[in-house]
Amino acid sequence: MKTSDLLQEAGVALSSNKARSGLTVLGIVIGIASVIAMIAVGQGASMDIQNRIESLGSNLLTVTPGFGGGGFGGARSSRGSATTLTVEDALAIADEVAGVAAVAPELSGRYQIVYKSQNTNTSVIGTVETYPQVRSIALSSGAFISSRDYESGAKVAVLGPTTRDDLFGEGVDPVGETIKINRISFKVIGVMEVKGGTGFTNQDDQVYIPLSTAQRVLAGSEHVSSIGVQAADKDSMTFVQNGITQTLLSRHNIADPASADFSVINQADIVSTATEATDTFTTLLAAIAAISLIVGGIGIMNMMLTSVTERTREIGLRKAIGAKGRDVTMQFLLEAVMLTMVGGSIGVLVGIGIAVGISRFTATSTDISLGSIALAFGVSTAIGIVFGYYPATKAAKLKPIEALRYE
Repeated sequence: MKTSDLLQEAGVALSSNKARSGLTVLGIVIGIASVIAMIAVGQGASMDIQNRIESLGSNLLTVTPGFGGGGFGGARSSRGSATTLTVEDALAIADEVAGVAAVAPELSGRYQIVYKSQNTNTSVIGTVETYPQVRSIALSSGAFISSRDYESGAKVAVLGPTTRDDLFGEGVDPVGETIKINRISFKVIGVMEVKGGTGFTNQDDQVYIPLSTAQRVLAGSEHVSSIGVQAADKDSMTFVQNGITQTLLSRHNIADPASADFSVINQADIVSTATEATDTFTTLLAAIAAISLIVGGIGIMNMMLTSVTERTREIGLRKAIGAKGRDVTMQFLLEAVMLTMVGGSIGVLVGIGIAVGISRFTATSTDISLGSIALAFGVSTAIGIVFGYYPATKAAKLKPIEALRYE
């Protein structure tokens, strides 16, 4: 039989029982839509995490203390807040390590910030003028901390946009106003641009003051809680990381790297680890959604087996007048593939719609890729072939005389 004849016969056969065909297609639609939507959610989460990490700074390396000690207020705490790093360490990194673009030591802690009757508890970061470059942030208004502010220990502050909104109201320019940090007056000299972030990584809900002021007025300590280092480019990050390690080991008189009282965290490693975790999460979601595709395939097999039984006499008649076994096989296989292709096409549209809806009406990011669409559509076609093959071969093996006698 010609291909056009097979297509026509398959279309007639499927349309003769629209309700059953429609319900079978629905199973494939649900499966394909689920796979596309789940992969979009997983990939969106991966991109969101990666963007958040990269937003912390470009080509960023972070040096943190390595054992418990006095923190930003003298309290003993765990790894990451020990008093083993100094401003001199930061200067040594800037001067001695090749491939370093900028260095910004930091001293951070949470304090109550008050403006008239308004107050908020947020992170206060003592830092230097290179901080915006290292952390890839920009000013919205006013000025950032200058070298003169650091050298003089000026009581000036730069607000994150969320902190500004909490204290002064949304959109208000607070430059020139006076706030109190831990009951000490600071003059607001600038506001940062919106950066984004949630929870402990919300860069919009922070206050920046000169590092020297934070050390003298708030902490009473000459140590820093971390040192941010910007590498010249991504390719040199590992080289710079090794250079920082060797420089600090020498400065701290430590011979065994395993005994280092500091850690150098590579942003690229964090991104890689986070991406691996979200990729696993995406695969898990897709695998769960794929179960519905298998169920849909079983539905197709069930429908085709029923169709073979109902059309036994028709099959016998076709074979009696000269139809070959492969013609019968192709007809029933084509019917199964047509069902999955129709279901796959509708499922792709529904899946895209679900992913767009999730992104638009919730805080969840989604990323729809052509690869996931092609994969889902290809899998649906394969399901039609796999689950339609057995009913098709069963129909082809029917003997004409026995089929014509079938009641």
